Amino acid sequence: MDTRSIIIWVVIGLIAGWLASFVVGGGGLLKYILWGLVGSFVGGFLARQFNISLNIGNAFVEQIIVATVGAIIVVLIARLIS
Repeated sequence: MDTRSIIIWVVIGLIAGWLASFVVGGGGLLKYILWGLVGSFVGGFLARQFNISLNIGNAFVEQIIVATVGAIIVVLIARLIS
């Protein structure tokens, strides 16, 4: 994984975490990135398991949507546990 890929991954995580915060509540920049990065794994896993394809035509936007949904799920589960 090169530096550019890591930066893109962090940007997707940041955007997804920020969007998820509108649904589930606030947090700081670090929480946004963490929720988004973990959410991207969860969202990607769930999308593959349930064979969900958005077919928007823009891979970057699709990744952000999947990561945002994953981040929302991660935050809601974390709140249920704690």
